[in-house]
Amino acid sequence: MLNVPSQSFPAPSSQQRVASGGRSKVPLKQGRSLMDWIRLTKSGKDLTGLKGRLIEVTEEELKKHNKKDDCWICIRGCVYNVSPYMEYHPGGEDELLRAAGSDGTALFDEVHRWVNYESMLKECLVGKMAVKPVIPKDYHEEKKVLNGILPKSQVTDTLAKEGPVSPSYDWFQKDSLITIVIYTKQKDMNLDSVIVDYQDNSFRAETIIKDYSYLIHIGLSHEIQDFSVRVVENVGKIEIVLKKKENISWKSLGHPLENHNSLIPKKDTGLYYRKCQLISKEDVTHDTKLFCLKLPPSTHLQVPIGQHVYLKLTITGIEIVKPYTPVSHSLLSELKEPVLPNNKYIYFLIKIYPPGLFTPELDHLQIGDFVSVSNPEGNFKISQFQELEDLFLLAAGTGFTPMVKILNYALTNIPSLRKVKLMFFNKTEDDIIWRSQLENLAFKDKRIKVHQKSLEVRVY
Repeated sequence: MLNVPSQSFPAPSSQQRVASGGRSKVPLKQGRSLMDWIRLTKSGKDLTGLKGRLIEVTEEELKKHNKKDDCWICIRGCVYNVSPYMEYHPGGEDELLRAAGSDGTALFDEVHRWVNYESMLKECLVGKMAVKPVIPKDYHEEKKVLNGILPKSQVTDTLAKEGPVSPSYDWFQKDSLITIVIYTKQKDMNLDSVIVDYQDNSFRAETIIKDYSYLIHIGLSHEIQDFSVRVVENVGKIEIVLKKKENISWKSLGHPLENHNSLIPKKDTGLYYRKCQLISKEDVTHDTKLFCLKLPPSTHLQVPIGQHVYLKLTITGIEIVKPYTPVSHSLLSELKEPVLPNNKYIYFLIKIYPPGLFTPELDHLQIGDFVSVSNPEGNFKISQFQELEDLFLLAAGTGFTPMVKILNYALTNIPSLRKVKLMFFNKTEDDIIWRSQLENLAFKDKRIKVHQKSLEVRVY
């Protein structure tokens, strides 16, 4: 049973109501919300100071604009005048000034890589950095295309030395099938290591190998009907079988698209989105709902346990992005057949904040509407749990969502597990997510104990 005290969480006198851990935010002045910023960008006001001109910015010129009222920042080669945005930035002016007059890409990626800055700051775009091409002394032109596919040598030697052993791929065909084989040369590969999308004859297969991303990105020479993915785990071989639309012989697999056959650090890859359809939403508590999204039929995506994705909506012309951790459709989902197959549907427990911008818009979506969902992000590895005996989980509010799949996995897949303790903090009893399910789970499996308590954090 849940241990529910009478006190609220956090306690009224607690400093946690004022300051919380993690990325710091500052109180914004009235009229400086995200919606206010969107209104300003739509007002037609010149936010760059260049009257609509785009310029090439040299490194010397960029360095000159390093003050609060004249602050230019470069992100991925694009230069923005962020001075008008200073008072709207949730992290405060000081955070933006850390990158004033310089390349802020690394700092941006460290703090909030998921933010769609191109959309947020498009009216602040000054121009692009002027880059002087540097040609190495031993430069020679690569062979361009071999049978419609870039040669395997495009996977650079430098990355191969710093990261995992360079993967490679090949393909072969039968009358009705095309099989693409990826040789990762790793033994810990599984189905959630590979993400496949097929749209408008563009075929994209991203394989996550340790902290690197290996991408196959091809404009197929012919149409396909469907595909399936198979992983031979003990040798790290991935087979993607494409079903031809017409039973004709393909002379080539296709032509290479952006970043095809590349192996780069995962942190340097951009977020890739696909549109998923809202299938259902149901109340879980008075302010939290369970959303079910259906993946496109031409997508293979399984979010690893403990990782998250980003949901993207366009609100008044601006793309807004927020991170969420997928959950199972039920805490007891591993103990019974799922209502919908887990490899085609993604579930999210999301708290609706009425004064907010993103969650009310999400809540207003109708069944059948679409939400853009990114590739998974995160560094958590469930493999570290294999020899676990005791598991202690600590969660508060919707911070409970990452625990759902971890809890399910631990109870059903770790033979050595002896005891699980979940400490689950909420403001009131009405805020407890899946309370009855937690009670049922604790009743059925004596290894788990669930406690719901109030917590007061004092900062000295």
